[in-house]
Amino acid sequence: MSEKPAAPEFRQEFEPAHGQAVEVADGVQRLTAPNSGPFTFHGTNSYIVGGSEVAVIDPGPHGHEAHYRALLAALKGRTVSHILVTHTHIDHSPLARRLARETGAPIYAEGPHRAARDLHLGETNALDASGDREFEPDVAIGDGDVIEGKGFALEAVFTPGHTVNHMAFALAGTDILFSGDHVMAWATSIVAPPDGNMAQYMRSLDTLIGRDEASYLPGHGGRLDKAREFVRALRAHRRMRETAVLHRIRQGDRTIPEMVAVIYRETDKRMHGAAGLSVFAHIEDLLDKGKIGCDGTPSLTASYFPVAQPSS
Repeated sequence: MSEKPAAPEFRQEFEPAHGQAVEVADGVQRLTAPNSGPFTFHGTNSYIVGGSEVAVIDPGPHGHEAHYRALLAALKGRTVSHILVTHTHIDHSPLARRLARETGAPIYAEGPHRAARDLHLGETNALDASGDREFEPDVAIGDGDVIEGKGFALEAVFTPGHTVNHMAFALAGTDILFSGDHVMAWATSIVAPPDGNMAQYMRSLDTLIGRDEASYLPGHGGRLDKAREFVRALRAHRRMRETAVLHRIRQGDRTIPEMVAVIYRETDKRMHGAAGLSVFAHIEDLLDKGKIGCDGTPSLTASYFPVAQPSS
């Protein structure tokens, strides 16, 4: 069995144009924050949707004054009627509060930052520092809610998995979906327990496959065209990762580091910590499906074993 899943065709080509609002579709501008890094690529994308009256999607990270000033410059002479947040990681949501104070526009989001499940006794959240725990929306939105402004309408598409409160937004009258961090052209999204949940993530991929949008504008990197084909490949990639994890356990690997060393042997070792979180997400899903067991409480350091499946 091959343990290297067939991956979608990721694309690294992207010009961030930090400090400049770039038109990426009719009535849509992108402004990329200068917070480049291994998990943010060239930076977090903020989007401006509309004409004289606009919505701002994901105003960006706290502490990036240059990005905020560039955003205000791009908004000069226009009215901000809505502020939308895809999810509450600190590179997406913190500037929403400041922009709301300055413009008076309400903030729309699914809800506050929270884990996808309760923490186990003694468990620490490896990504706790990445959550914007001060965030509260002015207006809580659910799947299918439509946010309407002058000349635009955005439908909320609930896509939990990367975080439990992740929302994508479909631009009415177009084939465009603002996909946040759920689907990106440059890399797979991190799904890291307890903030993330792999079963939710996979169901959210199915949700997007069932929709009509063909072009995604993600939270990091460039526009993704032929999006549904990409999402199908991404779903297959995730399923093959799960198969690889299960295979390693059946081959005798018991710990996550053992599995990562084999499954991600061609990945930069500096990324093995993140890979371990992804493996843990798959392990939680396999535990729920009854395909594996755990010696004690599931964790990044626990020991796992295969469970015999009933014969059909």
